[in-house]
Amino acid sequence: MKTDTEIRLDGTRALIEALGEVDAERYIAILMREPFDYTRWQRTLLLAASVEEVSAAAMKAREGAHGE
Repeated sequence: MKTDTEIRLDGTRALIEALGEVDAERYIAILMREPFDYTRWQRTLLLAASVEEVSAAAMKAREGAHGE
């Protein structure tokens, strides 16, 4: 099991890799500035997508996680 510090570092690295340093900082600032309920956001996101879209996104994420 990873420590909280390891998870924070991995998350920061992932944000920087995906967004670049400047936009990663902006993303963190947005989260800190605005109230954000991740669970509610996920539910809204999933409700807006079709079953096929959710399935395709899950398969794509799975492939990426396994390096396929």
